[in-house]
Amino acid sequence: MSKLNGTVALVTGAARGLGADIARAVVAAGGKVVITDLRDELGTQVATELGDAAIYRHHDVTKAAEWAAVVDETVRHFGSLTGLVNNAVRNDMSPFDRLTEKDFREVFEVNELGCFLGMKAAIPAMRRAGHGSIVNVSSTAGMHPSGGTAYSASKWAIRGMSKVVANEMGPENIRVNSLHPGWMRTPATEHEPLDEVAKFLPLRQVGDTRDVAKSAVFLLSDEANLITGTEFLVDGGALLLGSVDMARSILS
Repeated sequence: MSKLNGTVALVTGAARGLGADIARAVVAAGGKVVITDLRDELGTQVATELGDAAIYRHHDVTKAAEWAAVVDETVRHFGSLTGLVNNAVRNDMSPFDRLTEKDFREVFEVNELGCFLGMKAAIPAMRRAGHGSIVNVSSTAGMHPSGGTAYSASKWAIRGMSKVVANEMGPENIRVNSLHPGWMRTPATEHEPLDEVAKFLPLRQVGDTRDVAKSAVFLLSDEANLITGTEFLVDGGALLLGSVDMARSILS
């Protein structure tokens, strides 16, 4: 595990699933973490589990004022903010014909606008600290068309936005990367046929949230000090498969 001694990271959507495991991994690597979410009971439980190295704050990522408040609280409590993981997500896999304008806007506001507002709020604190690393959680759906229209569009947007901000913030020693998990075992996928999915993947395995959390910690750490503007895939090789490979796997 990469070391995060001296790192203070803010992780959104961290009351359960991937976000909670990223928070755990940050602390295990020696860092401090601010856990934010709308699920107060679950978020408080994760922070209590992690002890003095973690605090929980209620946080709606679609509200700029709440971003300002949680960043200020992070700096007051831990002295700085040098890491941000924009993990909060709205999963809506509705196909185009069933997708409403209301649903599309809600996905956009959480997934893309929330990510934008997070960077706007965190970067001034990172400037004061002299460095920073931002990990924007996208998806393999941000690399090729999959999932619902709104979801996939938002994940592509996160990927592109991360590259632009990485280019602009590089001279200030602030790195920005997008993290692209594929199929993984989470509370949201517990009823999916993941063992069957694994049979089609080059590595023949579907990871869990802890595997993705390790990659987030690496990107936050100084071990990734020359990595910025990249798409970091954690997908078991899923995107290596072309249409012919997939057809052969299904028919075999």
